[in-house]
Amino acid sequence: LLALTAFICIETIMECSPCEGLYFFEFVSCSALVVTGALLILFSLSLHTRIPQINWNLTDLVNTGLSTFFFFIASVVLAALNHKTGAEIAAVVFGFLATAVFALNAAVAVQRWRLGRRQQSRQGSEYMRARSESREVVPRPEIQRLDA
Repeated sequence: LLALTAFICIETIMECSPCEGLYFFEFVSCSALVVTGALLILFSLSLHTRIPQINWNLTDLVNTGLSTFFFFIASVVLAALNHKTGAEIAAVVFGFLATAVFALNAAVAVQRWRLGRRQQSRQGSEYMRARSESREVVPRPEIQRLDA
């Protein structure tokens, strides 16, 4: 919602002199909105369970990390190059708020990703132990009786 609000604020600006900062902020806010919205729909409808080949925790981590980084850069650039209009100031404020929320979400995504890695390594070690136990030769008397 913050990315959407920042995008709406930046779209209300009618004229700009150096427009590069404005265009960059517009691109970042729109991209974050689209990608995060698509992931939100995938997760809320549980469509991500149909594609188990993708590490969704890592996908969410990469999205939130990149969104945090680019929103911060775009907000700093827009804050440095703005013309002190209400829409630009509002866009900068919502950009920094979006940066903070994406950073918080990135921290949660890191924890989920680490938890997922621990569970995968635990499952892998249990598989290796079971596999090595199944290869152990156990002397069975009924087989020895048949050989004799």
